[in-house]
Amino acid sequence: MKPHDMGKLFDQCAHTRTVVRLDRPFDIAPERGIAHTVDQLAGLVRDAAGWLHEAGVRPGDRVAVVKRNHWDYDLLACAAVRIGAVPAKLSGKLPEGTLDILLERLDAAAVVTDRPVPRARRVLRVEDFAAGRPPAPHPRGDDEPLLICHTSGTTGVPKLVVHTTRTIIDRLARPESVRWPVIGVRRDDVVGNASAFAHGRTFCWTASALCLAPSEIVILSEPSSAARVFGRHRPTVVEALPSTYVRWRSLANAPENPFDRVRRFVSTYDAMHPPVIRAMLRASGRKRPLWMQGYGQSETGPLSFRFFTRRTAGSTRNLGRPLPGLAKLRVVDPATAEPVAKGSAGLLLARTRARCTGYVGEQDRWEAKADGRWWNTGDIGTVSRTGAVTLLDREVDTVPGLSCLETEDLIEDRLPSVEECVVLSAVGREPIPVVVTDTALDPARWRTAVDDLPPMGEPVVLSWDDVPRTGTGKVRRRELLTRLTGTADTNGTGRWT
Repeated sequence: MKPHDMGKLFDQCAHTRTVVRLDRPFDIAPERGIAHTVDQLAGLVRDAAGWLHEAGVRPGDRVAVVKRNHWDYDLLACAAVRIGAVPAKLSGKLPEGTLDILLERLDAAAVVTDRPVPRARRVLRVEDFAAGRPPAPHPRGDDEPLLICHTSGTTGVPKLVVHTTRTIIDRLARPESVRWPVIGVRRDDVVGNASAFAHGRTFCWTASALCLAPSEIVILSEPSSAARVFGRHRPTVVEALPSTYVRWRSLANAPENPFDRVRRFVSTYDAMHPPVIRAMLRASGRKRPLWMQGYGQSETGPLSFRFFTRRTAGSTRNLGRPLPGLAKLRVVDPATAEPVAKGSAGLLLARTRARCTGYVGEQDRWEAKADGRWWNTGDIGTVSRTGAVTLLDREVDTVPGLSCLETEDLIEDRLPSVEECVVLSAVGREPIPVVVTDTALDPARWRTAVDDLPPMGEPVVLSWDDVPRTGTGKVRRRELLTRLTGTADTNGTGRWT
């Protein structure tokens, strides 16, 4: 079974025997409990479509969803698609000022929310959800807008990314819906997901996961639910945010470890550091568990994949090769845009059939990043003679003579008590290492750990909650830099962020 029409996806999969389990009830249907068949979820999507239609939403309208994290983001998105509207998923963790800017750009016909939103023509409160009679499904063209999602926003106001059925479903979700040997989802799998459901990745994942029809789908809206929920319904395949895996390290090492049946871990969104990957792979009781690391962007979908094993998780900067038939990568000089020699560092350009079609309210910004069929990722990296891509840094975060990401890898490897390390690019001064830990940092151990690394400033020690983060748990590097130095100026230009 392959996905195509997201408005009828749940109906299409309603005959499957998949049971969906939640860590808490959906915000739009708290009375319906935490266990659902796909047929029951199809009914909820139809009810939501009726609710939106009775509220005045019509084909072509934009519907913004901004609420507490849960999978009902994607059910509401499918409901909007069903009646011909265009859903826009906005993180409930966006700062108020940022949310105001995005809502102004969207000019949505309705906003489904659980928080105050001053810029809205019509507000539908999540707690006021009431099932309505849905109209007949409204088809749309493959190249018409299907979904709007936003980028993580680590460097400022996120971009509103527009995808179509062709870009996000036909070219991303359909290949993922294949039951690939060894790495694919099987019918007896228990698939766990602990993600940020306001982002485009989970819309694509929803399409593929339902069509692959595993025995169970287990949804965590909060990472802290893992011990309780995964403990009862032990997953065999897990996808989670990088920041969530970081927080799960202690659980993976604990006696109640719920990851002992996992055969495949999946990570996207952000760079992963080796100690976290090794900890999760060690937690599995399987003989040869795999870690699948995807590199990509909201605008492009995945560009490359690499699989790590317990033996190969020593370095995670090499992110594998582009997906055959789906993506190509090349490297150019940031100043001249001329191609560089194989293995030399430069700006990574991507060519993919899954590229988004625009930015809402900032189409000029989209056009500045598009070079014909190539897309400027804004990342600095290398591509080897065999096609392997190595990610070094975001261009805006670059430091001459140093890779921030690689340095973070080394520090976390050498200091097991460090939960996370973030190296900040600061113009006119040495890089600033920020060490996230709940314990004191031993000065002698720090000096030993960084003795052979390029010069850096004195470490800044913070707790996890002291670090500003996006809805996906990424560090807001420029906001953190401003807090520490009074300026957001970095060594990079930031032209392609």
